[in-house]
Amino acid sequence: MPKVIDASGNVLRQEETPGVFARDYSEKAHAIFRAVHRELANPRAGTASTKKRDEVRGGGRKPWRQKGTGRARQGSIRSPQWTHGGVVFGPQPRSYVSDLNKKERRAAFVAALAERFRDDAVTVLDAGDFAIEKTAQFAALLFGSAKEAKKGPTTLVVFGRDENSGEQMHRLGRNLRKVGITHTGALDVKDVLRFSRIVFTAQAYSQIVTTYSGNGAV
Repeated sequence: MPKVIDASGNVLRQEETPGVFARDYSEKAHAIFRAVHRELANPRAGTASTKKRDEVRGGGRKPWRQKGTGRARQGSIRSPQWTHGGVVFGPQPRSYVSDLNKKERRAAFVAALAERFRDDAVTVLDAGDFAIEKTAQFAALLFGSAKEAKKGPTTLVVFGRDENSGEQMHRLGRNLRKVGITHTGALDVKDVLRFSRIVFTAQAYSQIVTTYSGNGAV
């Protein structure tokens, strides 16, 4: 059951966990794995490249004659065993893009967020007009004090996609090492799992519940 707090950190009430996040999704572990793999793999540039022996410049002449020198036979100074030679099975430009259908991505997100609800790691910030101006005040809201912010749990603050206070939260949270700031449109499975607890603004919480409690619920 998520707690609802005000801008001073005081608990106003507790709300029932939305039905879609109150279920057991233990069978969705593989979907979560696939979703995180996709989110980490897709941004990779895939530009790592090495040259094979036929692409390295030089080495057209046999370094020494085949017999009579007492040395091992060599055909080219660009063979893989030579310094500056070609690379065997080295990386080549490629795409790391991994596809995952929309239904499975949705299931993975709901399952990951349901785990945070089950661990009582979800809080709703009902701040009205967000009027905090100092980072120390923001730290006190999230952790109780600025000192506790250095050793408290990693915390992700999620605001609504079009919420006016979003830019202000970004400014306040950028110097807090254990705090991440994002909006509902960018929130993904990786973020849900990476942080120990999640603080939704009231608007963001409403958007998430509305989106995942509809006809397309898992």
